[in-house]
Amino acid sequence: MELRHLRYFVTLAEELHFGRAAERLHIAQPPLSQQIRQLETELGFSLFYRTKRTVRLTDAGQIFLLESQRILSQLRHAIALGQQVSRGEIGQLTIGFVSSAAYNVLPPILQAFRAQVPGVTLALHELTTAQQPQWLQEGRIDIGLFRPPVESNGCQVETIFQESLTLALPETHPLTQQKKVSVRSLIGEPFIVFPRAVAPGLYDPIISLCQQAGFSPIVAQEAIQMQTIVSLVAAEMGVAIVPASLQQLQRPGVTYRPLAEVTPQVAIALIWRQQDRSSTVQRFVEVVRQIAQQWIA
Repeated sequence: MELRHLRYFVTLAEELHFGRAAERLHIAQPPLSQQIRQLETELGFSLFYRTKRTVRLTDAGQIFLLESQRILSQLRHAIALGQQVSRGEIGQLTIGFVSSAAYNVLPPILQAFRAQVPGVTLALHELTTAQQPQWLQEGRIDIGLFRPPVESNGCQVETIFQESLTLALPETHPLTQQKKVSVRSLIGEPFIVFPRAVAPGLYDPIISLCQQAGFSPIVAQEAIQMQTIVSLVAAEMGVAIVPASLQQLQRPGVTYRPLAEVTPQVAIALIWRQQDRSSTVQRFVEVVRQIAQQWIA
């Protein structure tokens, strides 16, 4: 039995007229009659009572019609689901992100993706930059938002956002009285920084900025989360040079001040497996590219 036999049968059962059914199916009437007889022979029971003037379903035919309609409906549903998956419109996407992305790119990306592709379920994991390539290789995430550069063999990387650096100070610090703070003013200050092994894309520009001002910063404490760094600043453990978007993290005890010097730009990039042909991943990349035009123009 083939699916076309079910379609022929359902159409005839709906029309109860061989001529009209054949017309709907775009075939001649004799082949339709032949296909129905073949189906009845294969099933071992009659589907229709036939006279010269009428065609009507047998009791067995009525039951078979209900089940056949259900099968064809399930088939249409399966085809529709397959098409949606192939277009990246349904499924699940697991995203890794560095904590700082939550203060700039992550919210608008998630908002845009959910608006355009509501059928995809998103699972989020807060990860360091160093963790993301490994999680990608292990298949634990599908795509990541990280601070480049990072060792990314077998991965595709695309920068989507760049920003300058700013200064986070304890609110009692004398430098909060200045509208802009020169980097040289930070000589001798204890610094709170990211470990280089975790985020070289942040660590190196900060150290370079200080060295250009003629000193190497005194690292008093390292932390891998933006929230922790700001909390340590609030606790007067030191100062921190951070991405400018972190100013959205308003915490009691912390004051942000722009730096007088032009600072290096620090980036956020997408990372995904180079050989990943997932339509959902590609759809996510497309959405991010659309909204990233305003950030990297």
